[in-house]
Amino acid sequence: MESLRYLCVITALHCCLWRSSCGKIIYSVSEEVNKGTVVGNIAKDLKISVQELESRILQLVAGSNRKYFDVNLKTGALFVNERIDREELCFAHQQCALNLEAVIQNPHSLYRIEINVLDVNDNAPYFVDNVITINITEDVVPGARFHIPVAEDNDIGINTLKDYKLSKNEHFSIDVQTEEQSVSAELVLQKPLDREKQSVIPLVLTAVDGGKPAKTGTLSVIVNVLDINDNWPVFSKPLYKIKVRENVSVGTKIISLTATDLDEGTNSDIIYSIAEHGNIKKQNLFTVVPETGDIVVKGQIDHDINAAIELRVQARDKGSPPKSTQCKILIEVMDENDNAPEIIVTPLVESVKEDTKSGTAVALVTVSDKDGGKNGIVHCAVKGLFPFKLDTSYNNHYSLVVNGPLDRESVSLYNITITAADEGTPPLSSSTVITVHISDVNDNAPHFPAPVINAFLSENGQAAGLVTRVSADDSDTHENAELSYSLLDSSSSSVPITTLININSLSGEIFSLQSFNHEEMKRFQFQVMAIDSGVPPLRSNVTVNVFILDENDNSPLNATGQTAVSAGTALQ
Repeated sequence: MESLRYLCVITALHCCLWRSSCGKIIYSVSEEVNKGTVVGNIAKDLKISVQELESRILQLVAGSNRKYFDVNLKTGALFVNERIDREELCFAHQQCALNLEAVIQNPHSLYRIEINVLDVNDNAPYFVDNVITINITEDVVPGARFHIPVAEDNDIGINTLKDYKLSKNEHFSIDVQTEEQSVSAELVLQKPLDREKQSVIPLVLTAVDGGKPAKTGTLSVIVNVLDINDNWPVFSKPLYKIKVRENVSVGTKIISLTATDLDEGTNSDIIYSIAEHGNIKKQNLFTVVPETGDIVVKGQIDHDINAAIELRVQARDKGSPPKSTQCKILIEVMDENDNAPEIIVTPLVESVKEDTKSGTAVALVTVSDKDGGKNGIVHCAVKGLFPFKLDTSYNNHYSLVVNGPLDRESVSLYNITITAADEGTPPLSSSTVITVHISDVNDNAPHFPAPVINAFLSENGQAAGLVTRVSADDSDTHENAELSYSLLDSSSSSVPITTLININSLSGEIFSLQSFNHEEMKRFQFQVMAIDSGVPPLRSNVTVNVFILDENDNSPLNATGQTAVSAGTALQ
């Protein structure tokens, strides 16, 4: 059949190497139409004469939807070439469209064709199961509702499921609820049941769609009327409270429950079970013996994870249908001292200067204990004697602070043991070691081995000769112990000392700057200062006495001041 046709605006599309015009034609066709059914006339809608179709080589581009349609090049008619099933193509989607592309040469043009597939009522409603059974006890009061399965319909729109109808009977009616996406129904009891009069009630539920003519699907509903089990099991009390120690052995019985049922026979036989409630992990800690009601430990009970556990136990009779009731068990888990304290130390500095004042914090200490009550009360302390102590910041938080003078030259590193113990019986404890490095400050001046150094120098020696070497040490480290030496004039010196000697500032070696004559200078004195590189620098001095040693470099003189001639020379 020919469907409605819509011609959209044709727009121009420029591609990379050639120019084509691109348009879109929209047609509609019903599903399940016969092969050869004309959908529309492409030549007419593209305003192309029939004579041009063959010369311009009109063809549909190959694709997944190409098989469903073809074009009569003599008439320009687009027709159905293969069976179209909307449900197969689009399932339950409201919109179902097939897209094609048509190409015409001379000049080259590309057109898009969109064909909307319209639904027809070709599917009847159906139920997943053909028969269902509903068991209803004879004591159910009128007004009770019973769920019945929802029918399916693969059609859409007006052709889909619209209503339910129930076969005529004296006990039940049907209540149909229509929602935006579905239509459901419930059986409603109108008249009390009597198993002794009729134990089985056969019903037929019919699902009806909105097609014209309507299609239907049926479901057989078998209602079994059951004998009355009209007494519920009853526990001796609705709430039980017990205490259980953590770490109790698996298999330990913690309580026995008892429920009774006033019915007789199987209707009074009780089966116990753990009812699903709350945290599944808590339920897995216990099990119940179905026949006796004994609650038995099944898993590891840990107060630190569950300080209190609530269980619900169900007692169910063997009636048909069974009746059940529940009781609640509140279990208080008694703590055992099974967790040692944990200590976390957070250093605040990499090292502590030796002049750090008392009360300065060097690290933070946090202790914790997973136990509760006294078992979780923790006391923390420094083990041994150290110039450090723990100050309480707030609950279980401490500061490790300086608590006395520090001297790097005496102790440069402290390994401080911190212990934590709880108040459990017996108590549990743990410890950790924090290493505190003491860093240097410039608190030591250079030190010479003696306050005075005596040096001896032969007269007539050559200039630049080594006179002596001075050396000081410094108890500090690094730049605080890096020394340099310099000369200081003695207050009694008549000539500048720097004209007589020179000193190597790094090695402390002292060299003469001239040759000395014992007859002219027998001794001279000066000071050497050693200074470190600290900030501020520290210094110290040493006195150096240089004695000029005499040599036999002068002949004897006579009374007249002339050189005396030896007897051996006179004889010659």
